[in-house]
Amino acid sequence: MLSKDLKMEDNNTKGYVFMASSLDGFVARQDHSLDWLMKYDTGNEDQGYDHFISKIDVLVMGSGSFKTVLGFGSWPYQIPVYVLSNKMKQEEIPAELQDKVIITNENPKSLMQFLYKKGYQNAYVDGGKVVHSFLKEGLIQEMTITQIPILIGDGKRMFGDLENDIDLKLLSSKVFEKCGFVQTYYAVVNNL
Repeated sequence: MLSKDLKMEDNNTKGYVFMASSLDGFVARQDHSLDWLMKYDTGNEDQGYDHFISKIDVLVMGSGSFKTVLGFGSWPYQIPVYVLSNKMKQEEIPAELQDKVIITNENPKSLMQFLYKKGYQNAYVDGGKVVHSFLKEGLIQEMTITQIPILIGDGKRMFGDLENDIDLKLLSSKVFEKCGFVQTYYAVVNNL
């Protein structure tokens, strides 16, 4: 959904989140697996991902999320992907993805400024730690969070400790009757 009336610094790519979370606040198990999410039949209910991704021109994710996506079999993204990692090297990327995936160790603010200079306007920010670090830097404009009706007890949290509150404005909320998902769409009001 990407609203047009919200503004951020003119010299940064705008960050957007589209993630699923267990009811107890986890986006993945400790080993980054999504087995708990993949078992749901969504009943062909359109949850807005195709519309969301059509407005995005670059994706930023963490190395854990990247490794999880590699396990899906086929590469799902048509846009450039930047993987934030202090340990991974570009040589570790499979040959067929070398022209699609870039490893970087830039900090969030520097990366968003770099992406802006490359002409990218809207970045999909994905992965628990990555989302958290971009939120802390005031680099997320909007978030679409889909809550899955399951408790998994432990895993990777989407949000962690913050030094300051981050106010959100509810833009919309939707219940998916067939699968029981609840999707909320927020604007980040106080980009730090």
